Amino acid sequence: MAQKCVHKGCGKVFEDPEEECIYHPGPPEFHEGQKGWKCCKPRVLTFDEFLAIPPCTTGKHSTVDDTPAPAPKPAPEDVPSSSSSAVPVFAPLPMTTNTLSAPQQPTPSSTPKPEPPPDESDDPDASIPPSASCKRRGCGKSQDSSVARDDEECTYHPGVPIFHEGSKGWTCCKRRVLEFDEFLKIEGCRTRSRHCYVGKKKKIRDADDGHGGPAEAEEEEKLPTVRNDFYQTPSSVIVSFYLKKIDKARAKVEFAESGETVTLDLPTSDGKRFASVLPLFAPVDPEKSSFKIMGTKLEMVLVKKDVASWSSLRNDEQPTGGRIQLGQAGRAV
Repeated sequence: MAQKCVHKGCGKVFEDPEEECIYHPGPPEFHEGQKGWKCCKPRVLTFDEFLAIPPCTTGKHSTVDDTPAPAPKPAPEDVPSSSSSAVPVFAPLPMTTNTLSAPQQPTPSSTPKPEPPPDESDDPDASIPPSASCKRRGCGKSQDSSVARDDEECTYHPGVPIFHEGSKGWTCCKRRVLEFDEFLKIEGCRTRSRHCYVGKKKKIRDADDGHGGPAEAEEEEKLPTVRNDFYQTPSSVIVSFYLKKIDKARAKVEFAESGETVTLDLPTSDGKRFASVLPLFAPVDPEKSSFKIMGTKLEMVLVKKDVASWSSLRNDEQPTGGRIQLGQAGRAV
């Protein structure tokens, strides 16, 4: 009988209990905006990157969750009741008329509200692989061949996760919990027929096959720009381009021999592409520079040829006036 593995980071449907399972044996850790697993070192900032952290341990599938519970927080120590350690009592300051006349307004948050993911659905004639799981957040149910597609009922969260001051929940509903395991068990707040196992098919258009004849090719959405930011140390610049589902097999990042430009060609698995040539603010060392592709972004480490501070990423844009500098910048000679 097919069963679903409950190990964190696995979640596969299995029939052979001796089948190899790759999972996270430790509990999740969230601290000061960073997210990761206690059993391994990677720490990320977004929830999608957290879900994309590769499992670190190999074992066997299980239907019993054996993840250790987080260590309980130490109870606050009792304050001694002796007269020598009594807490001094200060008289309250008098309230002035100005304090009462103008109520303080809360400072608006500069963090933009996260956009909900697209509400995907399968094409009616889509081929569903066996043991596929629903892609909608909060559902994750596996395909049941005994249930007709039109009789399927999917209960899911159309919003995105939100973690604030220890509480966890979804932007689409009001329930908030404290523990991560409880967050994963929050029932979906929207119901619709049919699960989403594979998503929409990519559109097909005619293209030249290289021999003068038509060929089928994927129609991609060209992205003129994507969100990016950078920070720097005296010796390097760390740049992030935020783009989900980058196809690692087809992506290209090329550092020019002169070190003055970087060529990006970033196709995604959901039919998008961002391509650009970046004229860098200052030359970098192409041999020492590097990049890595994550679940939600491309991150580059550009090694400077000199220790001058960059006021912008590109040499064809005006400096923004603000930058993040780690360490003390050296002096150019």
